[in-house]
Amino acid sequence: MKLQRLAVALAGTGLFAATAVSGTAVAAAAGDPCLSTVGWVTAAGTVGVVDVVAAKPPKSKPLLDFKFFGAKASGSWYLAQNASATQLYYYGVFVQAGNLYRHTTYINEDTGVVTPKISKVGGGWGSFKTLATSNYSITAPRHSFIYGLNANGKLYRYSQVGTAVKSLGNFAGFASFKALTVVSETPAYDTLLMTTTAGALYTVHIPVAASTKPVLKQVRKTGFAAYEALTAHGCGVRGGSLIVGIDHDTDSAYQYAFSKFNGAATASTAYGKIPAVFNGVTTAPFTTHYDQLVGE
Repeated sequence: MKLQRLAVALAGTGLFAATAVSGTAVAAAAGDPCLSTVGWVTAAGTVGVVDVVAAKPPKSKPLLDFKFFGAKASGSWYLAQNASATQLYYYGVFVQAGNLYRHTTYINEDTGVVTPKISKVGGGWGSFKTLATSNYSITAPRHSFIYGLNANGKLYRYSQVGTAVKSLGNFAGFASFKALTVVSETPAYDTLLMTTTAGALYTVHIPVAASTKPVLKQVRKTGFAAYEALTAHGCGVRGGSLIVGIDHDTDSAYQYAFSKFNGAATASTAYGKIPAVFNGVTTAPFTTHYDQLVGE
């Protein structure tokens, strides 16, 4: 498969024009639908990836299936290309057996063969239940953060600079939370979307400045208890988001559209169950290095 064809197939919502419409969560423009590109790592260490078209009901299309490594938790997978535009690759971080690893997963431009290469970043990650990553890479000041929800009830933040990972401290008060994903990346702040074990849905606005504390807003009181994982993709010039909630107990997932997040005033549309088997131990959004999330 040639690079251009593969880039179009895998780039996700960043290549589709869409707009938010007053009174509804998200609607497509110019006939182009918004997409959720969702991937997962199975217990056997394989990766599956599907595109999910926003519709009632959602429509799914398998993209990739390849051998990887075992993973307990994974950040976003970012698609990028080298300077000469001759090599496509994914990069990201994941946790395996208590260690944090960085991966660069190369895609052969002619055959479509996928070759992952990993390097160990460090140990001490065994108590993290789930990860999410932000990647503000368009203009300065840039940042790349890892957010980890720990079994001790705290949310940790780490910076990524090159191959180095540095702790930026933690925030208490997250013992009742379960799933998380990033919905906004800006020079000044990141915003996470998180579920509680009781089923509530919250945005967590976290300024980049290390001395500041998160601001939580409840989006929904109930309805999201089943999901162990969330993915987010942008949809619409006004900041709409496509959210997929993944139930690892039943290997199923459901797609939602949200307007720009604004607490309980956020509009939403439930598209329903996605026709695919999400049999992963961990699930993550697949996006590109060049797309930025602006959901809040």
